[in-house]
Amino acid sequence: MKKDTHPDYHVIDVKMTNGDIVQMRSTYGKEGDTLTLEIDPTVHPAWTGGGTRLMDTGGRVSKFKKKFEGMDF
Repeated sequence: MKKDTHPDYHVIDVKMTNGDIVQMRSTYGKEGDTLTLEIDPTVHPAWTGGGTRLMDTGGRVSKFKKKFEGMDF
């Protein structure tokens, strides 16, 4: 096996959007570096499953459903 093919895996500080700092192991930067998040996975709807609704702007969703209503997927 080749030597030095894997990146250095070390502890960094991850700063959440609310100011909390969490220590994690990562290949980012160097030991002790801080990674500042712009999107916080503890509150973002993509990770929390937030109660977002699908907006039917211009009836596009209705048009799609009508076009494919008889098909089984």
